[in-house]
Amino acid sequence: MSHKSSKEIRKVNISSSLESEDISLETTIPTDDVSSSEEREGTVKITKQLIERKELLHNLQLLKIELSQKNLMIDNLKVEYLTKIEELEEKLNDAIHQKQLLSLRLDSQLALQQEDARKHQALMKQEMETILLRQKQLEETNHQLRERAGDIRRSLRDLELTDDCYEKLKSLPEDQLSIPEYVSIRFYEVVHSLRKELSDLQMKKDSLTEELSGYKSQLKSLTESYEDERRNRSELEVRCQRLTLELADTKQMIQQGDYRQENYDKVKCERDVFEHELSELRRKYEILEVSHKAQAKERNDLSKELATIQQSLNLLQKDKDYLNRQNMELNVRCAHEEDRLERLQIQLEDAKKAREEMYEKYVSSRDQFNYEYEKRLHEELEQIRLKTNQEIEQLRSTSKEMYERENRNLREARDNAVAEKERAVIAEKDALRKYDQLLEQ
Repeated sequence: MSHKSSKEIRKVNISSSLESEDISLETTIPTDDVSSSEEREGTVKITKQLIERKELLHNLQLLKIELSQKNLMIDNLKVEYLTKIEELEEKLNDAIHQKQLLSLRLDSQLALQQEDARKHQALMKQEMETILLRQKQLEETNHQLRERAGDIRRSLRDLELTDDCYEKLKSLPEDQLSIPEYVSIRFYEVVHSLRKELSDLQMKKDSLTEELSGYKSQLKSLTESYEDERRNRSELEVRCQRLTLELADTKQMIQQGDYRQENYDKVKCERDVFEHELSELRRKYEILEVSHKAQAKERNDLSKELATIQQSLNLLQKDKDYLNRQNMELNVRCAHEEDRLERLQIQLEDAKKAREEMYEKYVSSRDQFNYEYEKRLHEELEQIRLKTNQEIEQLRSTSKEMYERENRNLREARDNAVAEKERAVIAEKDALRKYDQLLEQ
């Protein structure tokens, strides 16, 4: 309806301008000179110069009419393009508002996830405190038992194995292995797996930091190009305003006085130049608009990818800290065990001296006592080993459940983000389709 009404207004303006120009044609012809000459000289023939002058005046009036029509067409086109630009700016503001809403929603989800992570951390701390208390009790009982352990103390000093020794001991069955060899094998397996995981996490961290720096450089270059295009667009808008002012000045000059025949070519050339510049400005504006949309889309995609990479890097950093804490606890525990072994070694030396002194008196009862002692010690060590294995399995199961919960939460967050992205893409496609329909209209 607006397009039809603009056409009708244009027709009315053209018809009114034609009527006004017809009236001016009737009034501008110098008939007074002809009548006066007829009265003076009687029947004088119309000269060739008077006919040419009338024709030139008539042509000049026609050119004025055409120029006024072109000016009206230019004004109407300018109004239409201004309305289209306002509509596009409104759509851009709506898209920015939707982007802000999505960012606020994402921040709220991240805050909820952080609160859940804090709660899980508090629960894990409580469980670790109970485990540490239980461990202290077991260490006290273990200390009491190790005070009575004789020859085993010396053999448990060096627990680290080389790869060749580990392969040799691993090939043997467990029944043929001694307790120090069995403990050294288990210690080697745990420490080797932890070292391997630590190296893998370090490599992943380095690769992710490199990717993050690359994405930051890409984002910086895109922002610089966007600023350059925005400056170019502002310069073009300033130039368009200057041309509109010059066009208004030319209109005022046309209304104030008549152009002679010598200025006709100049006016025509200026009009052609203005039309050419207007077409160039339209083309440049369309190109800049398309490039601006593409770069805005690329910037949004890069910001989303950067957020996901930053989140995965934080998770890997948390895993690394957790493994470092476990490694430090194991080192502290190993140092305590070595101190206990040294103290037990000293007590063993004292017991050896006492045994040498009492050896002659208790030769007959020594074999039986040693057999019962070793049997009881073996049973107690088996009980301790079973308890420690059960506690280790419980710790593994709890840590596995914790990681599974965190993975589920992260998957749900990722699915929600992907769904939001798809909805935004669909909304953008609808806006582009409506924009194309408006352009076609």
